[in-house]
Formats: sequence, C-alpha cells, structure tokens
Amino acid sequence: MWVAIGSLTLMGLALGALLGVAARYLAVEENPIEAELQSMLPGSQCGQCGYVGCAQAAAALARHEAPVTLCPPGGRALAEALAARLGVKADLSQVVDDGPKLAQVSEDICIGCCRCIKVCPTDAVIGAPKQIHNVIRDACTGCGACIERCPTEAMALVPVPVTLQHWIWPKPAIA
Repeated sequence: MWVAIGSLTLMGLALGALLGVAARYLAVEENPIEAELQSMLPGSQCGQCGYVGCAQAAAALARHEAPVTLCPPGGRALAEALAARLGVKADLSQVVDDGPKLAQVSEDICIGCCRCIKVCPTDAVIGAPKQIHNVIRDACTGCGACIERCPTEAMALVPVPVTLQHWIWPKPAIA
C-alpha cells in the first residue's frame, strides 16, 4: 500500500513539474493593448459590432482592422476614448449619441414568447413562457438585441430614468 501511495505521489510531482515547465516555455504572449481595449468596451457581448464578442472586437481594434466607431452601445464617448487610446483620428459625425438607454417591456403587448430572453447577452430580461416579461435595469446594457427579436414590438429602448444614482449636474451654459 505504501508503495502505491509513494508511486502516485512521485508521478503527480513529476507530471506537475512537467506541466509547469510547459506552461512557462509554451506560453502565448498577449497584446496588452487588446486587454486594455477590451476593458474599455461595454462587455455586453451583443454582437452589434459584427464580432462575436467584445474580446474579438478589441483584437480587431488593436490590429487596426476595425473602426473605433464599431460599438453602438458605447456611443460617441467610447468612440472618442478608443480613438484617443489608439492615436487615430475618427470621423464621429455618423455616431449617434442619444445617451444611455435601457430596454423596457410594454405590458399591454407582451405575449410571453421568450424570444427576448434567449437573445439577451446579460440575462437582463426575466419572465416565463406565456407570462409578461420584465427587464432588470441594473443588468441591461442597452444593446437592443431584444428589440429586434420581439415579434409584437413590446420591447423598446428608453432613456435611463433620472434617479439619484444616475443624476448628473448639468453643465453651465456658456454665454
């Protein structure tokens, strides 16, 4: 019995050391700019930019294969921040910035088909089949994926309601 325990311990140590050496010498170095750009993106994985998720979009931005205006939920502020970080000039005339928005369900029209729940990347839409759905405001990123999938047009993007957590002091008017 002690021989079996000793041999398994030695095999575990040898294989652990082999994996440690392999991890050190076979490691793939990542581009630090990709990680920084990914942290700047909203992280909703909505796919509106044409990429599968924010990681692929950040990689394309780092390789200069995508425009800095690729993220609709990020708006003008994100496009400006990405352009400043990458040191490129961007034409922001086409970027529409209506401010942050959240999805909202019209209870009169919702039939409970669950299509919006299936496409929400952050699981912000809750409900059950044939029941009225609702949106968790703290989880919604305003990507609009649920709007396109709703067959009854019960979903809509509305501006973030003004609460104490979201209120911003208005900028003074320059005379």
